[in-house]
Amino acid sequence: MSSPDRAARTESLLAATPAVARPTPSRADQISTDSATALKSALASQPEIRPEVVARASALAADPNYPSISIIRNVARQILSAPDLSETEA
Repeated sequence: MSSPDRAARTESLLAATPAVARPTPSRADQISTDSATALKSALASQPEIRPEVVARASALAADPNYPSISIIRNVARQILSAPDLSETEA
């Protein structure tokens, strides 16, 4: 419930506040592909297979303690707290 005092103050504040029109954007939407070209160029300069990354992945795959229990618990906690998007309200 709202008190009569609050309602009266809200009305007087609204009446005393001048309406301000929002500025409208003056230009049309634009897209620039300049950065996409730079990204494609940087990607093209990288090797397809990075031996140091393959070596690290192989070492982790061979480690029976990877991932650690704390990592598994953290991922499980995130999965359990995430909403189930397959359940939709009708």
